[in-house]
Amino acid sequence: METTVKLLSCFVLSLLATSTLVLAVPDKPAAKKPEPKVEEKPEKKGGWSSDTWSGLALRSIGPALTSGRIVDIAVDPTNSHRWFLAVASGGVWKTENAGTSFSPVFDGEGSYSIGSVAIDPQDPFVVWVGTGENNSQRSVGYGDGVYRSADGGKSWKKVGLEKSEHIGKILIHPKEPDTVFVAAQGPLWAAGGDRGLYKTTDAGKTWQAVLTVSENTGVTDVVMDPRNPDVLIAAAYQRWRHVWTLIDGGPESALYKSTDGGANWRKLATGLPKEEMGRIGLAVSPADPDTVYAVIEAANKAGGFFRSTDRGETWDKRSDYNPGGPMYYGEIFADPRNRDRVYSMDVFLKVTDDGARPSGTSARARSTWTTTRSGSTPRTSATTWWAATAGSTRASTPASPGTSRRTCR
Repeated sequence: METTVKLLSCFVLSLLATSTLVLAVPDKPAAKKPEPKVEEKPEKKGGWSSDTWSGLALRSIGPALTSGRIVDIAVDPTNSHRWFLAVASGGVWKTENAGTSFSPVFDGEGSYSIGSVAIDPQDPFVVWVGTGENNSQRSVGYGDGVYRSADGGKSWKKVGLEKSEHIGKILIHPKEPDTVFVAAQGPLWAAGGDRGLYKTTDAGKTWQAVLTVSENTGVTDVVMDPRNPDVLIAAAYQRWRHVWTLIDGGPESALYKSTDGGANWRKLATGLPKEEMGRIGLAVSPADPDTVYAVIEAANKAGGFFRSTDRGETWDKRSDYNPGGPMYYGEIFADPRNRDRVYSMDVFLKVTDDGARPSGTSARARSTWTTTRSGSTPRTSATTWWAATAGSTRASTPASPGTSRRTCR
């Protein structure tokens, strides 16, 4: 009996345990209804939207290098402490304390590359700027025309020649401030553009091309007789750069002279190289305006340093000297008091003190050039040197046989 009761108890307990387990099993979840399919839109390809760059922010990272060559200096003729500097790839800078400090005055305009700057000799608050450095290397910066300021550089107005790209010189009439000459070299990598010597008589409202050679040849320099502003000598420069070379010169490079303010021109030839020429730099001696100097790049070593004592009519070769790389330099300045002294903007600043010495066969009778060195006794005072720049305002066609060619630089 006792045994039977125990067996029944075990059986009941087993049933209870089984029931508990069965009750503990949860019910199956109800089947979910299928979600409606969302039609995928095709991904937009090509182009950018306003969101493309929304996560990016601009920040200044430079300049990591200096801004390049100082291509021109204009000094206030009434205040030798006030200068404007034209930088090849750095705009226009102004100092009013003889270079102790500088401030940029052209940063808001359309070009960072500058070729020339000039101050009106009658009103030093009128400043002219030609954009686009007048050099020929591959890294050259181009400009967007000529600008004029009437308030000493506080504000600027573009006054034309937007397609010139490279301005070599700005020359202001000493008695008629609205009359200005601009030597425009024109585009480096292509033909055409605003190329040649231009003249305005209304402060830039209108321009007249007074000397045009061709679509491949511009004007790189121009000088004026200080006694007679109608007497002008201009240097034409034929050039065209390609990726693989520079056509640096040609039969159209030449010197031209006008005696009627640019209305008529004739080519100068007596005493100049017979070979095809490249870049030519000019300077009139303020001490003796009949004396004109030129550094001439020419094929077959025919170039060098030349002098005229009859306002450009005839020329005499003084030496074989030519700046080291006329494509970068090719600019000279005559001392305002000493006819024999001429400065050359070379890799190092160079000077000759015998520029007007009579020529001869002996090397000693020719003009000699020396490098000016910092720390040495200057040959002329700083005021005299800067005054020299104040008046002058400038511190695919196949090549014909003999044309100068340069490899890429």
